[in-house]
Amino acid sequence: MANEIRVLIAEDDVNTHDEWRESLKAWGFRGEIAEDGVRALELISSFDPHILISDLRMPRKNGLELLRDIRELGIHLPTIMISGQGEIPDAVEALKLSALDYLRKPVDPPHLQRVLKNIADNITIREENSTLRRRLADVGELGPLFGRSIAMRKVITAIERLAQSSASVVITGESGTGKELVARTIHELSPRRDAPYVPVNCAAIPETLMESELFGHERGSFTGADRRKEGCFEAANGGTLLLDELTEMKPELQPKLLRVIEEQRLRRVGGTAEIPLDVRVLAASNRDIEQAVREGKLRSDLYYRLNVFTIQLPPLRERIDDLPQLTQMFISHYAAQNKKDVTGIDEECMKALAAHPWPGNVRQLRNVIERALIVCEGRTIRKPDLPDDFRAAGGADGSFIKIPLGSSLESVEKEMIYRTIEFTAGNKTRAAEILGVSAKTLYNKLERFGSDRS
Repeated sequence: MANEIRVLIAEDDVNTHDEWRESLKAWGFRGEIAEDGVRALELISSFDPHILISDLRMPRKNGLELLRDIRELGIHLPTIMISGQGEIPDAVEALKLSALDYLRKPVDPPHLQRVLKNIADNITIREENSTLRRRLADVGELGPLFGRSIAMRKVITAIERLAQSSASVVITGESGTGKELVARTIHELSPRRDAPYVPVNCAAIPETLMESELFGHERGSFTGADRRKEGCFEAANGGTLLLDELTEMKPELQPKLLRVIEEQRLRRVGGTAEIPLDVRVLAASNRDIEQAVREGKLRSDLYYRLNVFTIQLPPLRERIDDLPQLTQMFISHYAAQNKKDVTGIDEECMKALAAHPWPGNVRQLRNVIERALIVCEGRTIRKPDLPDDFRAAGGADGSFIKIPLGSSLESVEKEMIYRTIEFTAGNKTRAAEILGVSAKTLYNKLERFGSDRS
């Protein structure tokens, strides 16, 4: 913000405007003075202020006349009008002429500082979004998110629209599509970007520790609690909290989570004091959240409270138009990281990538390109540099399963599970993610099948 935000003060009282100029400097703004409305209009052209602070009563041209002239010139200039005793009707008229706010004399400096900071934050966001829109028009790019495809342009537009609010957002999509990346981008484009961003994976925290991790605990509140601990909500205070894999949270804890989100205050486990919060909550899941609600795994009131906005991330197979751009981005990144002079990918190799079903989505693409770049011996990645299951033209048998008609559902399920485990090189946790089941469910099915292929 600081030196980039210019504030014009239109005020005829020398003592007042000198005092304000010093305050603006101390707050990190760049100030300029106009002794009357005529001079203020001149400085609007030469000084090009971001914000105008104007007295209602000034010689030659008063505050209302100045506002009317600004409006007729089509200039967008956020204005704070300063009114004296008995000038309330004129102050209301100033609001009708698009003034953002009016303050009564004598002006309280801390209040003026807060008003200026809010306006400055909105100006910064508007300018960032203007730049963002130009980037979208050129390449469909949003920070680390890329997309020329229609599906990704919709996602990027949604992020741009909702980032500057404090509304909750539910982000859904298959594993590897970039849900956490979307959440981080929303935070970085918001007024909260200088405050903490705290991601929490609800599936990775043991159920017995989840309440303490989220809300914190007091010393002695349970066995092993040898000190006070702040939870994730407190760590994210003033910023953004991402609840990743929300549907994995045990139902007994969800009413407390709902209450904390709604009331913006919490009590640590074992505590009695109410701790005020200012946290924007985002939620993400690779499951069908509405199905989880129907099955009773996620409370409907919690879901409806979080689901102010929804962003559905498309799988990579539905945005193949983005594959060349994503591939080149990963090549540039890993070439620099590994100090290799690799600049691109040949046509045959790109065809093999495009033919792949990408069950692991963008995350899988990133890993494939990193591996290919490491084994690549020239400046261009070729098809032999890809893993074995990419080398068959069209991504044939290594990437697809042929199911004979007449097969039972159990045999189809068994083959799908075994082939997915092969695809992940034996990583059963990753296989469970791709199949959309929990690791426990996968192990139960393997035990039921009772085969050494598991």
